[in-house]
Amino acid sequence: MTNAASASGPIVLVGAGNMGGAMLSGWLKSGVKGTDVLVVDPGPPPAMAKLIADNGVTHATAAPDGVQAGVIFLAVKPQVMEAVLPPLKSLVGPNTVIVSVAAGKTLGFIETHLGAAATVRAMPNTPAMIGRGVTGAFANARVSAAQRDQVHHLLKVSGPVEWVRTEAEIDAVTAVSGSGPAYVFYLVECMAEAGRKAGLEADLAMRLARETVAGAGELLHQSPDAAAQLRQNVTSPGGTTAAALSVLMADDGMQPLFDKAIAAARSRAEELAG
Repeated sequence: MTNAASASGPIVLVGAGNMGGAMLSGWLKSGVKGTDVLVVDPGPPPAMAKLIADNGVTHATAAPDGVQAGVIFLAVKPQVMEAVLPPLKSLVGPNTVIVSVAAGKTLGFIETHLGAAATVRAMPNTPAMIGRGVTGAFANARVSAAQRDQVHHLLKVSGPVEWVRTEAEIDAVTAVSGSGPAYVFYLVECMAEAGRKAGLEADLAMRLARETVAGAGELLHQSPDAAAQLRQNVTSPGGTTAAALSVLMADDGMQPLFDKAIAAARSRAEELAG
């Protein structure tokens, strides 16, 4: 992987849970040497502990002395950041770039605990765990072009990376893609329940809904056509799909509902950020 590791110091991954573990696995598959990575986690899950041991990754239960990181990747839950960050300050050198994937924790919050440094806020989503996520990212003014490129390469192992212009936009990213998988999963639940009410056995309705959404997502992923064009391709004038869409696309249909949902999620993200 080009530009992933840096001569300025190791990649320090803080937290080897689901997201951190997914990133580590992606880095190793993409060519990052295990010896270039230091994992700081008091107790990695067994699968991660094996991955660490098998690939020559250094593991520490706390920030070791005498190490300055090239990249510090913060993959811990937002509620423990207050306790986790202060002991990491010794890892921050003049050439370190910090990357946080903790929802709601601002650049100002991170700076309060780790000092003024090149810092990126990133918001991946859970499909990152299978390499099919999407990440929104914002870099502060201290991040150099080389550091941004380095961070981009580290993040893109889980899927596309979209850079936003302002930190405030991260709240909108959180509302759309960060929380978005849950909306899709709920869509499957709703389709299945509607199918059950239409006379299908519940398990059959769920299988049909699940595979339909998964297949449509894969078609959307592989096709160069816009979502609107793909929708139109399925919709015959006067047919069954058109009948359903006349309800979903009505003035009181899905769009205003999603407008309210995204607004609510963004508002909550802003509250969490303080």
